[in-house]
Amino acid sequence: MSDNYTKVFTESRIIVQRLASLLEEKGIPTLVKSDKLPAYEISNFIDELFVLESDLEKANPIIEDFKSALE
Repeated sequence: MSDNYTKVFTESRIIVQRLASLLEEKGIPTLVKSDKLPAYEISNFIDELFVLESDLEKANPIIEDFKSALE
């Protein structure tokens, strides 16, 4: 099986890390990509959160609840 990841959330680093933790507590692996340019250590502190396509159905309710709590 191929590991196809889908971007599900973009926000500040701290918020993305919190959502990633919530998903991983439920057994949903995550991948976080930073906009930081490694050679320059420059960042606007926005990260992207990805989950496996096979976990989208399980992850979506958690993500939606998290987004609602941010509003």
